[in-house]
Amino acid sequence: MSEKKNQEEILENIDATDEEISEVEETAPEDSLEKQLADAQADAAEQKDQVLRIAAEFENYKKRMMREKSTAMKYAGEPIFREILATVDNLERAIAQGEAEGVDPEQGLKALLEGVKLTLKSLVTALKKFEVTPIESVGEPFDPANHEALTMEPSETVPANHVMNEFEKGYQYKDRLLRAAKVIVSAGEEK
Repeated sequence: MSEKKNQEEILENIDATDEEISEVEETAPEDSLEKQLADAQADAAEQKDQVLRIAAEFENYKKRMMREKSTAMKYAGEPIFREILATVDNLERAIAQGEAEGVDPEQGLKALLEGVKLTLKSLVTALKKFEVTPIESVGEPFDPANHEALTMEPSETVPANHVMNEFEKGYQYKDRLLRAAKVIVSAGEEK
């Protein structure tokens, strides 16, 4: 009997252990899963908040860059105009000298001419500062990419298809043609 009693006690202990295990399994994993779910949801919310903040910062950055680009484009010519204002001042001074009362007209004309020459020199210097350079044409071979032929004239001194005279000077801005030179091209010796 004692064997039977031992078996019954063992079976009761096994049943009790099974119930305890199932209770622990039911409560512990549920608590663990609920906690894991809550943690995952909190982490996801935090990640979403970070992504939204980064997206908002990027949008603000794009808007700021667009404003700065617009402002830079709007006032891009400002340095050039500052340089040209000095030329305007010089021209005004030259005109004032030419119109001054009590000055010999010939001397006034001479002063005016000198003032205009100095003004031209300062303007050419300002253009060079911004990489605007004249195209050398006279005596050079005619180049339709840089020259615009107004007419062709015979010449005994200038070879055929070379520039004889320049009606209007051409200019380049950096490596780009700003304005073609208007030229008279030699047709060679007259036959």
